[in-house]
Amino acid sequence: MKLPGIFMRVLACLLFLMLLPNLQAAAAPKCSPTPQDEIGPFYRPNAPIRSAIGKGYILQGVVRDASTCRPVPGARIEFWQAGPGGVYDDSLRAIIFSDPKGRYRLETSFPPPYARRPPHIHILVDMRGYAGLITQHYPKSGRKRALMDLVMGREI
Repeated sequence: MKLPGIFMRVLACLLFLMLLPNLQAAAAPKCSPTPQDEIGPFYRPNAPIRSAIGKGYILQGVVRDASTCRPVPGARIEFWQAGPGGVYDDSLRAIIFSDPKGRYRLETSFPPPYARRPPHIHILVDMRGYAGLITQHYPKSGRKRALMDLVMGREI
């Protein structure tokens, strides 16, 4: 019986098992968190729950975990934007929740530019266990839809 050979195999297996979690962590996909942006002076809490605040422009995507890229279901997403003349009002505010696959979809009107600001839609994403995300979407002229994943980091 070759005891040193068996011992070396067992030792190699144990070493592999000890290193496996580190190898898996290094191989785990990572998504870059969505950049933070200004909340702006026109945020108001308690927007109504609805998936449409206008017609003609669709913003959709997936809420994702930055450390795993996995979808985050049930995330609360608030949207608000200016209407004609750069005026913010309650008709252009909404809350939606990401579906079981982390997806969201908002139908709105193309936001106008105002006061030297390009067209934009404000977004606030909140989910227990994650750092809050405040960002903005800047629609491209002439487009009727856009894809924007909202990538959140974990709370520390």
